[in-house]
Amino acid sequence: MIQLAGQDVPYVLRRSVRRTFALQIDHRGVKVAVPRPAREADVERFITGHQDWLLGKIAARQAQSGPPPFEPVDGACLPVLGESCRLRVGEPGRSSHWRRSPDGTEELVLGKTGDPRGAIMRALRKRALPWFAERVAAYCLGLGCGTPPVRLSSARTRWGSCSSVSGIRLHWRLIHLPPELIDYVVAHEVAHLVEMNHSPRFWAVVARLYPDWKTARTRLRAAGRTLPLIEPGSGDETLDED
Repeated sequence: MIQLAGQDVPYVLRRSVRRTFALQIDHRGVKVAVPRPAREADVERFITGHQDWLLGKIAARQAQSGPPPFEPVDGACLPVLGESCRLRVGEPGRSSHWRRSPDGTEELVLGKTGDPRGAIMRALRKRALPWFAERVAAYCLGLGCGTPPVRLSSARTRWGSCSSVSGIRLHWRLIHLPPELIDYVVAHEVAHLVEMNHSPRFWAVVARLYPDWKTARTRLRAAGRTLPLIEPGSGDETLDED
């Protein structure tokens, strides 16, 4: 595993009698071939030297394998907090609102608008912020530290970030995910309030807050590739923890 531009990139390292370094990415992942005597520092230096190329290839592959753009038509479904939510378009009224249908399915009713995608994102962001803020406060309480400001982000490569100055930012698209995966990202960012790094000490804090973090991390990476693409261009994102 190596961290490039804030994201962890797993790779398979193969040593042989070869005399040069080589970097390859395919549907199975990233492979690095090096001479048998190569030191770990040399391997990491080689990968870092090709960071832009590698991250570009990873992003392109993930974009190709992602879902098609979401079409905001009446009756379409999108995930909200891990549950299927039905979209209602064209009903009377100007303001968007949430409701529970007779069959028990949650619905997002859009008011009259010429920009349904924008209306959906505004409704999701409005739903997301108080939810995220409550979870941050809960994890801060568990850690015994003060609760920082919580804001939403639309970062291209990160699910979240933490700053001692501006507080915690969480990507609004997390609202699509099941609560337990949102909690993992929240726990990750709250742990940065104690350790502003990714050292073993940091991961020990994460484990204290969220013991099953490794499983959640794997699930998060898989789930992130299936989220609906509501905002034009959002398919170019390669999201990971900071």
